[in-house]
Amino acid sequence: MNKGFVYLAALSMMMVGCSSDKEQKEKSPESVETEIVKTSESFGNKKFVGEVEANEATSVSFTGMGTLLKVYVEEGQSVSKGQLIAQMDAAQCRNTLANCEATMRQADDAYKRMKVLHDSNSISDMKWVEVESQVSQAKAQLNMAKKAVEDCNLYAPVSGIIGKKMLSSGETAMPSVTVCTILDINTVKVKISVPEKEIALIDADTKSTISVGATGETLSGGKIEKGVEADGITRTYTVRINVDNKEHSLLPGMVTDVTMLTDKALATDKPAISVPITAVKSHSNGGKYVWRVDNNIAHRVEVSLGKANGNRIEITKGLKGGEQIVTTGGWKLSEGSRVK
Repeated sequence: MNKGFVYLAALSMMMVGCSSDKEQKEKSPESVETEIVKTSESFGNKKFVGEVEANEATSVSFTGMGTLLKVYVEEGQSVSKGQLIAQMDAAQCRNTLANCEATMRQADDAYKRMKVLHDSNSISDMKWVEVESQVSQAKAQLNMAKKAVEDCNLYAPVSGIIGKKMLSSGETAMPSVTVCTILDINTVKVKISVPEKEIALIDADTKSTISVGATGETLSGGKIEKGVEADGITRTYTVRINVDNKEHSLLPGMVTDVTMLTDKALATDKPAISVPITAVKSHSNGGKYVWRVDNNIAHRVEVSLGKANGNRIEITKGLKGGEQIVTTGGWKLSEGSRVK
């Protein structure tokens, strides 16, 4: 047999085999991960953990020192402005008041006697001024003694809910030492800590949604109070969200999940479309695209990008929602490639 013929036959068989292998390889679908594109109302939102605070907390205390006879309120109790909260033993104050009343009577008697002499020019003006001063001093001391007796009763300076009860009957009350706190919770504030890189996105009218696990409620936040000084360690700013609480269902200390719509461009009724950043590919000219999968066939879709949020990025043009796109893999794909 002609050796040249054998060589050509063998070469032809090898080429056919290689072509068959190549064709088989091209037909093998590429494994990828996909997701269905969905619209979302919350792509531009920022999430924080918050804590409920009273709108105002008033510390109530005696102005003098003494033993508590009775505390008339308990934690969680509603009180009205002017309501008696506690009483202190007033025995010592009453004794002081009795002494001051006696001194006052003595000063008044001396004043009446000396006035007769003063009117007849029988005493000097200096002596008369001394008498008047003694009356004024006695009156001032009497008023102080009366005030001390009155201050043995402690009244609520505002209406609200008793927060913490610090002292009980039999304990010693001291000036400016809190007996209890009165909380205004008709409106509460939800406090969150916002990183310095995000604080500029929040203003007084930023919308928020507050979820309270303890009550199962989801509420809309009101006016924002934004701190202007960062924490020296965490570099976060304190932000407080006012929330209506007429039913008193929110109590100080409750933990909440706060969602804030910080991106004003997304603060509309129009839903946002976002995809994982890994799903977006780049052309050599800088254009962006994703791979859409239809019946296990990949198709290139040109897209326009919006703002990133975490590991996702907004798609402003190219997708409508409902498409199946490749999120992981797909580096070897071309138009019309089979995938699995």
